[in-house]
Amino acid sequence: MKKNNSRPWWKDAVIYEVYPRSFKDSDGDGIGDLQGIIEKLDYLNDGTEQSLGIDTIWIGPVFPSPMADFGYDVSNYLDINPLFGDLATFDKLLVEAHKRGIAVVIDYVPNHTSDQHPWFIKSRSNRENPKRDWYIWRDPQEDGSVPNNWGSEFGGSAWEWDEHTKQYYFHQYLKDQPDLNWRNPEVKKAMLEVIRFWMRRGVDGLRMDVVGMIYKHPEMPDQPQNPEAPAGLAPNDLYARQLHVYDQDQEEGYEVARYFRKVVEEFGSKCILAEINYFSLEPWVKYYGLDGSGYHLPLYHGMLELPWDAEVYRQTVESIESMLPPRAWPNYVLGNHDVLRLASRVGDKQARVAAMMLLTLRGTPILYYGDELGMRNGVISVENTQDPWGINIGQDKNRDLCRTPMPWNSEKNSGFSSANPWLPTPADYKKINVEKQREDPLSILNLYRELIWYRKATKALQAGRYQSFAAEEGCFAFIRQDETDTFLIYLNFIEKEHNLVLPENSAKLVLSTYMDRQDIQIGSDYKLRPHEGLLIKLPSNPSF
Repeated sequence: MKKNNSRPWWKDAVIYEVYPRSFKDSDGDGIGDLQGIIEKLDYLNDGTEQSLGIDTIWIGPVFPSPMADFGYDVSNYLDINPLFGDLATFDKLLVEAHKRGIAVVIDYVPNHTSDQHPWFIKSRSNRENPKRDWYIWRDPQEDGSVPNNWGSEFGGSAWEWDEHTKQYYFHQYLKDQPDLNWRNPEVKKAMLEVIRFWMRRGVDGLRMDVVGMIYKHPEMPDQPQNPEAPAGLAPNDLYARQLHVYDQDQEEGYEVARYFRKVVEEFGSKCILAEINYFSLEPWVKYYGLDGSGYHLPLYHGMLELPWDAEVYRQTVESIESMLPPRAWPNYVLGNHDVLRLASRVGDKQARVAAMMLLTLRGTPILYYGDELGMRNGVISVENTQDPWGINIGQDKNRDLCRTPMPWNSEKNSGFSSANPWLPTPADYKKINVEKQREDPLSILNLYRELIWYRKATKALQAGRYQSFAAEEGCFAFIRQDETDTFLIYLNFIEKEHNLVLPENSAKLVLSTYMDRQDIQIGSDYKLRPHEGLLIKLPSNPSF
């Protein structure tokens, strides 16, 4: 499937996250499924430049699950939830994706299981059961209270009382999601075998959920309070009020990254995307491993919360580039299934500039389904909210807003399903859909498509070095350069026109985010319009 060369395939990949419930429903139950993904593979990449050009898809969890947290509460790691299909359908998806040169990455949830998993059912049956120590159980304190002050991300205490065995069990998320005890070697052995099961099946990589949290401090002392916790938090949001000193980034967490990598590399050229559950650069970069033996791509999520400010983005990229250990490869994420939509966070025009930035920076870009259409947050009332985070913590945490069905056309239910979808169809689907945007040469979909295909054909944009470039106020500019080509990417973050001073008297404008000027020669005094991004090829290969 992938070319056999010395450069790992995932370094040149453009990764596209498919949220399976919301991508395409093939059987008319209102919920997306694996067959629906198969039916839309040609949209992602049919081998021609009329398709989007995606070469790697990351598919959210499709394991059997009670769906308390929509698949992140796994009751069986070695099968497919009937909602989405079966193992035969999954195998077909692998075959059809690989035919098109598309690698397949699936979610792997190592921190916790469902409380309906057979392991946990045995664990809570009695204190003497061999599976008891597969989860984290503690006695109450002398006054009968919870073992420590740790909060759950989904609200309230992270401890749930089990009346039958008279102990508390620990859950970093919902009480339906008890945390595994990774200090038990049998747990580690069983979970590594899960990885091997899917590797043997033919997946190309794993996206590992909240791996920075799978090891907790063995004594589990109280967390200190965060003196900078934002005002207005929900009363039950204990988690956001604490500094997370003891529940993540333990030294064993960095060590297990090497075990995970060794296991996947038993099967050849594979890739691990690792979710690190915070936004600070210092702990994030450690997951690469100083010797490059950690995760291939620890996902950096800091840009999901940055203000739309050119200098802030420039400084962030500069910090990432300066902190990476030898042989480490950067990655950039501007949207995913846990945060508000990119276009809703930064604006419609700005989302175009963000697309050019994401697809021209050095590193592997990760896209979220529908961002290539400029999809905005859905409109979902409090009473119709399904996301447990939104229900427990508040509407500002409601992840339903970014998980609405993919709009394929202007027909009923946006072509996503013949039935009423599990979440409401986007209100603007008749304007923002694949069919309509394909026909519009100026659409953001066609901007993504041209950027992706140009990147795939251009070694300087795939593997060339990065260097920032002095830019006008409100702009972020950088150079991508290899032995043959030099490109200048100039991004205007503000509502102001600039006289763009180029380092050459004549250059080629490859693409504008406005999509109305491309493949033309421009001079040194070119006008940069408000909220415009430019991809410029310089005529020579100067040293910067």
